[in-house]
Amino acid sequence: MTKHGFLALAPQYTTTSELLSTAARRRGMDVEVLPAHGGAGTAAGRWGGHYYGGPAFATRVVDALEVALLEPSDDWLVTLPYEYTRRRIAMATLGEARSLTRPAFVKPPSDKSFPAAVYADGSRLPTGPELSTQVPVQVGDVVTWAAEFRLYVLDGEVRTGSQYATFGHLDAEPLDGHRHEGAVLEFADDLLATCGGGLPGAVVVDVGLLATPEGGTADEWAVVEANMAWFSNGYAADPDRALDVVLRSAGPRTRMAERDRRFCRNVEDTPAESRTFGQRP
Repeated sequence: MTKHGFLALAPQYTTTSELLSTAARRRGMDVEVLPAHGGAGTAAGRWGGHYYGGPAFATRVVDALEVALLEPSDDWLVTLPYEYTRRRIAMATLGEARSLTRPAFVKPPSDKSFPAAVYADGSRLPTGPELSTQVPVQVGDVVTWAAEFRLYVLDGEVRTGSQYATFGHLDAEPLDGHRHEGAVLEFADDLLATCGGGLPGAVVVDVGLLATPEGGTADEWAVVEANMAWFSNGYAADPDRALDVVLRSAGPRTRMAERDRRFCRNVEDTPAESRTFGQRP
């Protein structure tokens, strides 16, 4: 056992988990890949646990690890002023979204229970016994992103970031030195100063450059979404700085800041976020 605690990884290998585990070892942390079956295995009850991996697996092990999982509320994006979204976004249930008669971008806010995508209308949304009509979803106007960036945010400050897509295609590139670095950070600083209080202290925020309309000239930046840092692909972000955010986003419950309690998915007295279906101007 080290004084730095340890990083517990879900059994499914990803390049991000490999990069984070290497960064953790560099700072003297133990890294333990959890067993696919049998709970947290030998990591159960150890001091100083942190977690990286998927939410489905997390539900089986975080109590044994005594880890607090921080995540943005489902409706954070919906509550943002239009100047930060540049599109209409609403919360709905999956059942309500099935009544849509227009194309829309529909996604589950955090659980990834079905693919986030543009659906021609509500009848095209996935069905299945595992998909309750009460599953919360976000319904947004269809937009085209010229470039999308993932930002690792700790206590309202961007610690590292990466471009991850251009025009919907994977295109990873470090934010550091990127031609849009200044514009991304300027937009992010303004967003976090204005609306950062509605986010956990450790979180991933995706922002993007909207494709310029024909005849347009001005760049328009907007928020894509916010995600759990403990279940986010790092792409080309600096893994050491990303690790700082991941460790805070899924670390010991005894160290959780009081302000983050409402963002913790596995603390029983955390009040549930309200979910409403309505259109924003």
